[in-house]
Amino acid sequence: MWIYTNPNPTEKRTGDCVIRAISIITDESWEFTYMELCKEGLLMADLPNANAVWASYLKGLGYKKAIIPNTCPECYTAKDFCIDHPKGRYVLCTGSHVIAVIDGNIYDAWDSSNEIPLYYFYKER
Repeated sequence: MWIYTNPNPTEKRTGDCVIRAISIITDESWEFTYMELCKEGLLMADLPNANAVWASYLKGLGYKKAIIPNTCPECYTAKDFCIDHPKGRYVLCTGSHVIAVIDGNIYDAWDSSNEIPLYYFYKER
């Protein structure tokens, strides 16, 4: 199920999906998450929304990366991921979007349930 959520203080929906998803998953503010990613980006001499930067940030928080098997690359959607993962917090990644998933629900500024995920980050509890 998709639940409208947009922690961006001005409710923008473009260019900041990494910040939005990570702030939702970590229960931190959009501003805090943005600054933490900027610090990580500065250390890595890259932009805060670069894949390597936010992956490094999540790994520093104890998250692990998992690849989604490529058994049906066009038919496995974010909605399917939610059905397969009814418990836990995940940062779900497509080729062009990053989505927060909590307990089988998509938390995003738009209904991204039909996006095709490639990999995800999770934290063992």
